Amino acid sequence: MNPISTGLKSAANPAQPIKLYRHPISGHCHRVELFLSLLNLPIELIHINLTSRAQKSPEFLAMNPFGQIPVIQDGATTLADANAILVYLAHKYVPDTWLPLDSTQAAQVQRWLSVAAGLLAFGPAAARVAVLFNAPINTVEAIARANNLFGVMEQTLSQTPFLVGSNPTLADIANYSYIARAPEGNVSLQPYPNLRAWLARIEALPGFVPMTTTPVGLVA
Repeated sequence: MNPISTGLKSAANPAQPIKLYRHPISGHCHRVELFLSLLNLPIELIHINLTSRAQKSPEFLAMNPFGQIPVIQDGATTLADANAILVYLAHKYVPDTWLPLDSTQAAQVQRWLSVAAGLLAFGPAAARVAVLFNAPINTVEAIARANNLFGVMEQTLSQTPFLVGSNPTLADIANYSYIARAPEGNVSLQPYPNLRAWLARIEALPGFVPMTTTPVGLVA
């Protein structure tokens, strides 16, 4: 059996649990929590109260001057930014699996990490933020960007089971959470059977943990 697609690739455990500072409805936080769980690494979840702006406290800003979650502490290493954390964990604990060393595949993964930080963030993620927090976001534009992105992904996933070939990579982890919860931002997944099948393949990986569902948008 392929050790990547079945989740059997083992990671060397750290000396102590990795602390993850997060909020359960944050897709950025979930992608880190999901990856830690898939790697079967010990985790200590630390809730950050966004309502009280705990992420802007002096203590938190000492860990991340941008005042954003997620943040991890892995021994003496403190690191912020969801995608940067994914890269760190992949390099340290499972080299050349979730982030291939092959130059072409590595570049393809990087492209999808850029998508997660750009088109995904300003498309389905922004549409969801508008609904969850009544944020001043142009939802028509955000939903249009989401559907444009999903159309490209639908075509990609008609050719390969995962975003970069036949095995899951960081490309899939970085994009999963906000796509799975896109209906909360009034973005339907029904027109995209390949995309929905891809979500199901990720959810079937050993160690998968779901993201908290919020009953808003199309989920209400």
